Amino acid sequence: MTRLLLDTHAFLWWLDESPKLRREARTAIADSTALVHVSAVTIWEITIKAQLGRLEPGTERIDQEIAANGFVELPISAYHALVAGKLPPHHSDPFDRMLIAQAQVENLVVVTHDKIFSDYGVNILQT
Repeated sequence: MTRLLLDTHAFLWWLDESPKLRREARTAIADSTALVHVSAVTIWEITIKAQLGRLEPGTERIDQEIAANGFVELPISAYHALVAGKLPPHHSDPFDRMLIAQAQVENLVVVTHDKIFSDYGVNILQT
């Protein structure tokens, strides 16, 4: 079974049925045998950017889109935070650093366009 973690843009592109999401990534996410996770940090990032006027999530309750799409919510644990805090400084984005830590701890493949995730030994599926 493939275990995926959607980066924020991948989650939003999936919801919007955006052509920016590559066919390979879309197929992997849609695979009925895949376990697709969306992190709480993704919802936090979307909400902050929506408040700043940098994006429009299309719903007030973006968190409900996780279950509505058959995905699994990935909470942030204290151990995730510990691992994120100890990551080398290859990447400065705190949201991405948490996703990297969660992918490492939970052994997940990150669906992302951000190739720097690989610098942390995380498997990625390019969007």
